[in-house]
Amino acid sequence: MPEIELDRLQGSLAALGRPYTPLDVAAALRGMGAAVTDAGVHEVLANLRRHSVGAGPLEELLGRPGVSDVVVNGPRDVFVDSGSGLERVDVSFVDDEQVRRLAIRLAAAAGRRLDDAAPFVDGRLASGVRLHAVLAPVAAPGTCISLRVPASRTFSLTDLVDAGSLPVEGAELLRAIVRRRVAYLVSGGTGGGKTTLLAAMLALVPAEERIVLVEDARELVPAHPHCVRLEARPANAEGAGAITLTTLVRQALRMRPDRVVLGEVRGAELTDLLTALNTGHEGGCGTIHANSVEDVPARLEALAALGGMGRDACHAQVAAALRLVIHVVRDPGGRRRVAEVGVFRRGQDGLVDVLPGATMTGTGVSYGAGAALLRAAVGW
Repeated sequence: MPEIELDRLQGSLAALGRPYTPLDVAAALRGMGAAVTDAGVHEVLANLRRHSVGAGPLEELLGRPGVSDVVVNGPRDVFVDSGSGLERVDVSFVDDEQVRRLAIRLAAAAGRRLDDAAPFVDGRLASGVRLHAVLAPVAAPGTCISLRVPASRTFSLTDLVDAGSLPVEGAELLRAIVRRRVAYLVSGGTGGGKTTLLAAMLALVPAEERIVLVEDARELVPAHPHCVRLEARPANAEGAGAITLTTLVRQALRMRPDRVVLGEVRGAELTDLLTALNTGHEGGCGTIHANSVEDVPARLEALAALGGMGRDACHAQVAAALRLVIHVVRDPGGRRRVAEVGVFRRGQDGLVDVLPGATMTGTGVSYGAGAALLRAAVGW
């Protein structure tokens, strides 16, 4: 049944003011001039369920093996990422009103408000899918929906080596980082594989150690037997009930953690993470958006400013708290890989920069100006 006809049918059934039955569906189809058969009614019922629960016409895309993201740019443009970058799929909506209805319904399912007064939303669905939506006309060419699918499995460093994302020597280096309880960040762009790599490294933490994860939205699922997750919460429609990452980092420090992990460093919570790493919580880590390892100090400086920390204090804290940054990239063909390990170094001016420690390719590892500092950090 065409989408526009399905919308008409849904309107007719909604006018009943009660849950509809197969007989109601058959009657509504006759009223629309459609031929009615038992098989046809069952097919229409299945279509109604697909379009009224879950992610509607996007549900099938979310269930495809390997899909990590589904994005909607208005009624005509729907894309999926199955590991090779965004690709257009043969799914569309009747008009932007249908996209808008889906976005509002998904937001409600995530316990969030989405309307003209609050035209954008972040949330997590019961299935674990992460939702972001922006209504038109704020978004053009129409209402935009972004859905991030949680990983169906956790990858190990061995898996990453087998996939060509990490050379064997690089995997040994990362294992040494975890074993020596070195504090580090994983940097990279959106969809570059930061969370995948961090989860793989956390799986190497000894089983007797307690990991406390702090996240804005639950994405990290490390294969570790003693892992506690704390998830931030935005304010409700009345502006109350927010739980910030800053609050959760402080709570994490009171939970007897062996390692504190910040899923994504994105704001004022950085100051609390640096404080934690400087007060005996070794082996802490997190992810950060950055285009290269060299860009990380400037990014940290900007985030620390959001927490009221000045430039000199930020660089002093970073120099004392963090040792390494591991950078991941996504190749033009869509393959995610570990590209580099950089070493934080504080200069005579008191400012921190990052030296190239190890550069990784598909065939091996080459060492740069920071190699001696890197080897000292990991005990090589």
